[in-house]
Amino acid sequence: MTGTKALLEVDDVTIKFGGLTALDQVSFTINEGEILGLIGPNGAGKTTCFNVMTGVYQATSGQVRFDGTPLTRMKRHKITRLGIARTFQNIRLFKSMTVLENVMVGADTHSKVGFFDALFRTPRHRRTEGAALERAKELLDIVGITARGDELASNLSYGDQRRLEIARAMATGPKLLCLDEPAAGFNPAEKVRLMELIRRVRDEGYTVLLIEHDMRLVMGVTDRIVVLEFGRKIAEGLPAEIRDNPAVIAAYLGVDEEDAS
Repeated sequence: MTGTKALLEVDDVTIKFGGLTALDQVSFTINEGEILGLIGPNGAGKTTCFNVMTGVYQATSGQVRFDGTPLTRMKRHKITRLGIARTFQNIRLFKSMTVLENVMVGADTHSKVGFFDALFRTPRHRRTEGAALERAKELLDIVGITARGDELASNLSYGDQRRLEIARAMATGPKLLCLDEPAAGFNPAEKVRLMELIRRVRDEGYTVLLIEHDMRLVMGVTDRIVVLEFGRKIAEGLPAEIRDNPAVIAAYLGVDEEDAS
């Protein structure tokens, strides 16, 4: 169910790389409890915007606020602790670790267990480790790969590796889960299962930001959509509104807006 409270605010953000303007005065909000799609043709600035929100890049001007807190010049690990988690276009797993161990790595983000506790396996360490293990199993159940917990991550299929990456991101305890091209390389059946998973993630209490090229998936799973083209926001609205928007049609088809209307 879509919330009304703005969880993340992108306020007039511009980012320049030398003489190139990658984002030009982009503004939008992500409301608590919704699935927001961020779309646009190749080179539109989607991933750049994503990277500004998650601390990879610093905006040249403008501001990003998360739950009221400015993220300007905040370190990436602090942004994660604040409650923003992300996946990547290229899967980044610890291939030599088991599926469960990969998810438990995500839970370490908020661990307060020190070196002494870990070295001597104190009761505090054992309690923390036990809780992390149980949470990891719960998350594997949510993403649908519970039975693969003891296998090496490298042995998973491409689709299950994507699911594992989502579970690991969820293990950091985020308020906002950012998914960067999660359907890349998926066949139609896998995309249907991914849509079901994204809805379930939202139903578990997470807010979701989705960058995705597959328009059928975006239109089928999002509550609202923001559209970028050449670093500028050209449209924002409900999926049905975006589907019939002449500016969006023109951007994707490469025709004049008048011809698309």
